Amino acid sequence: MEKYITDERTGLKYELVGDYYLIAGDDEPEPPSIGVLGHRHLQYLKQYRRDIFLELQMSGDLLDYLADLGRQADEMYSRLVKQLAERGGISETLKAENQMLWVQRMNSVHNLAAEIVNNELIYR
Repeated sequence: MEKYITDERTGLKYELVGDYYLIAGDDEPEPPSIGVLGHRHLQYLKQYRRDIFLELQMSGDLLDYLADLGRQADEMYSRLVKQLAERGGISETLKAENQMLWVQRMNSVHNLAAEIVNNELIYR
């Protein structure tokens, strides 16, 4: 039996798996990953901005919108952590000299960056 066959009537390509022919190839694209922050915004939209949620869902743009927003939020978070750490004088030198102070300051920076991202992108 051949490994691959093509149905001339439908144009679909089939692959032999065990004793059965199954449709081969990536006929449907994989949905985009929306990440944790995208999920948070999705819950916010469902609960507080139902009109926007329904409009995006009915137009078919919801997953793309959430994936883009999640990517933007991740980038903003990373950029803010770096900038706030530089402004606060948090460096590798501080980490080598006083690890507990470095951890304390970095936790504060991470919390502040998360709060800014939540206020600016996720819960708006």
